[in-house]
Amino acid sequence: MATEVKTTCPYCGVGCGVIATVGDDGNVGVKGDPDHPANFGRLCSKGSALAETLDLHDRLLYPEIDGRPVEWDEALDRVAERFSRTIAEYGPDSVAFYVSGQLLTEDYYVANKLMKGFIGSGNIDTNSRLCMSSSVAGHRRAFGADTVPGCYEDLELADLVVLTGSNLAWCHPVLYQRLVAAKAARPQMRVVVIDPRRTMTADIADLHLAIRPDGDVALFNGLFAHLATSRAVDQDYIAAHTSGFAVALSAAGTLDETQLVEATGLARAEIAAFFRLFEATEKVVTCYSQGVNQSVAGTDKVNAIINCHLATGRIGRPGMGPFSLTGQPNAMGGREVGGLANMLAAHMDIEKAGDRDQVRRFWGAPALASKPGLKAVDMFRAVADGRIKAIWIMATNPVVSMPDADAVEAALKACPFVVVSDVLKLTDTTRHAHVLLPSLGWGEKDGTVTNSERRISRQRGFLPSPGEARADWWQLAEVGHRMGFSGAFAYASPSEIFAEHAGLSGFENNGRRDFDIGAHASIDTAGYDALTPFQWPQPRGTESATTRFFADGGFYHPDGRARFIAAASGVADHLSAAFPFTLNTGRVRDHWHTMTRTGKSPRLSAHIGEPFVEIHPRDAMELGLSPADLVVLESPYGAAIVRALITERQARGNLFVPMHWSDQFAAKARIDALVPPITDPVSGQPASKNVAVSARRFSASAYGFAVSVGKPQGLDCTYWALAKAKNGWRLEMAVEQAPEDWVAWCRRIFELPDDIEPIGYSDGLSGNRRLAFFDGDRLLLALYLAPEPVAVARNWAVEQLSISHGDLRLRFALVAGRPGADTPDPGATVCSCFNVGVNQIVAAVRNDCRTVEAVGQTLNAGTNCGSCRAEIRGIVDGCLAAAAE
Repeated sequence: MATEVKTTCPYCGVGCGVIATVGDDGNVGVKGDPDHPANFGRLCSKGSALAETLDLHDRLLYPEIDGRPVEWDEALDRVAERFSRTIAEYGPDSVAFYVSGQLLTEDYYVANKLMKGFIGSGNIDTNSRLCMSSSVAGHRRAFGADTVPGCYEDLELADLVVLTGSNLAWCHPVLYQRLVAAKAARPQMRVVVIDPRRTMTADIADLHLAIRPDGDVALFNGLFAHLATSRAVDQDYIAAHTSGFAVALSAAGTLDETQLVEATGLARAEIAAFFRLFEATEKVVTCYSQGVNQSVAGTDKVNAIINCHLATGRIGRPGMGPFSLTGQPNAMGGREVGGLANMLAAHMDIEKAGDRDQVRRFWGAPALASKPGLKAVDMFRAVADGRIKAIWIMATNPVVSMPDADAVEAALKACPFVVVSDVLKLTDTTRHAHVLLPSLGWGEKDGTVTNSERRISRQRGFLPSPGEARADWWQLAEVGHRMGFSGAFAYASPSEIFAEHAGLSGFENNGRRDFDIGAHASIDTAGYDALTPFQWPQPRGTESATTRFFADGGFYHPDGRARFIAAASGVADHLSAAFPFTLNTGRVRDHWHTMTRTGKSPRLSAHIGEPFVEIHPRDAMELGLSPADLVVLESPYGAAIVRALITERQARGNLFVPMHWSDQFAAKARIDALVPPITDPVSGQPASKNVAVSARRFSASAYGFAVSVGKPQGLDCTYWALAKAKNGWRLEMAVEQAPEDWVAWCRRIFELPDDIEPIGYSDGLSGNRRLAFFDGDRLLLALYLAPEPVAVARNWAVEQLSISHGDLRLRFALVAGRPGADTPDPGATVCSCFNVGVNQIVAAVRNDCRTVEAVGQTLNAGTNCGSCRAEIRGIVDGCLAAAAE
């Protein structure tokens, strides 16, 4: 009989509830949990495909030392001995932990306790430093604590939603669909999107402000100055609950109208329209994410936004407030337990003696760290220069995701002792580990996560632990025990860790801290197993959470007042003749981080199967680029080769490249290798959205596309990008020097038997060549070569891996690279949830489906997560416009 388990999605910070169903045959199905208040049953394309990512292929299943499988005792003893010896010889600051928003709160808690409490160093930081630390710093400066004032419901109650630095449609799709539904129910609601790119989120925008990169501080300073002279300013709120208004206003008013236009890159009319709309609308929510945070001025951006809400008193009431959209599933949980180098657990401050004393006494930790540790960029600099001699990396892939990623890789290569806990055996980071520790993955591990609206939910295991994989908290506790701290780490279950975490949050609090879940300090295993989603705070003796903060003041600075922060409006001009383009990095709709999970799903790889650069048509023309050309991008720190996507959605002089591709999926596409290790001076967050680069066309002697049953090995192409496909793989490639014998190359790269002869053809005039290898009626490999980017029906070619080719006509069609009249090509995937291609949508429009809704009724496209609706609308509009000409 099938079993159902309620758990939480492991992707973005929306924190969607998931119901996992495990059948008698072991097959897993997933669906949205209709009772979870974050998503009410909705799931995005990534969440819907979770069951496709649970295989054990490439899993790390046993501990390893220097590539040799070992027992857990030997591996843990080695970690404890090397860390202890390093500390004894060089001091506690010679070791470090680099952890992740992919960890559960219980894992995070034990890691922070071990490093800060018992090793005695602040050197634990997290990849949340790369996405959320400017929000943390902005909250702490303004509010006195890292407090998100509002909740998701506010987006539905607001009359104006401002989305700045957030591609909500692709990065938080379920939250975007909640907003879409609210706008449909109340058409008078207005949405403003502030983004240099016209992303899919702008599809619902009443006003899109294509702001100059890093022009946000100037824009919101201008808004603050405008509001201060308008009827929207709330003098009573300012007087009763804030300080610093005059100083912050003076700083905000330094730009005149002409300077504001220059700083933002916006037209006067656009700025005026935005200011009027914000001024006239009381119920305003301003959502911000990585486009705000990932900047040298990220913290000032956050505070410039908060200033506008404090000045109008539009905070903490239904439909009002600044709202930080968390990137990872448990970045918030990591912040709660002190996962950042400059914080203590329970939102306490490592620099405050009183806070340190509370944590020291609660933990019984006489060696508690007395100062902040190194933040992520500085941490890896310290690895490089030898100050850090042992590092433990957990559930993250810094060789791909850190700025100046090549330098990070070089640092790890030279580090005397590197430990990596992960679920996969081979990532760009694990290849540099001296000790590899196999961790539990989603569906196996058990604990809690906290989403963007402060809602704590359970991730529950529903699959057996594979091989010798163990929970991250268990690995940490075992090392703590072996280092001599056994009494503090004698945990038998995650419920015990959660209870301790809850107890610390309420310890001697008396309402002076925002984070308090002391009501759960006595939770037992049964209560933990039955825990339903709840928002913090939930102090001891309470049952319901406070949904919103600060409507009536009550800030967490000692005087109870919020701080207006003077934010600098300047925009650094970092471009030069050598590096004339501004590179912006980010996410795509169907992939996540470095693709260690989503890269397993053929469905998620079908929409975008290779790294690309968005570039404006005029810029492309000046560079001599045609659609699908390859582009070399370079900065003083590194280089990448990606596919050209020429689009007017991109502003002139600006480029966009996603950050997902690693050396496991592409030849040279670790885009963060180009990003300089420059950080916000307050938060330490890297500036990944404004990078000076050059661009040029990549010249190849041959381009190729292949579909194969087996995964290619030892690819020696200058450019290649690999993606999982149904029943096999798809490969894009280009070579500067073509092999003399393509057949021999195919046999070597795809490990084909020598006795299988290909069919195909070679056109000496066009330079096109086709090769197909069959084992009986089964296609093993089809390779298409051309002197220009290959034109072939790619999704149709992928489908050939799943059919029998006993009919010679099918083989000839395959070699020709185009389907027969009775086998229509679906075209490039638009809807990943239902595998619907662009050609199918075009055909539906020609058959009188004239709206997105009509296409959905006919093809189901856009009816699940809705992330593709903007693309569908563009196709529909294009077809109708073409028909009207």
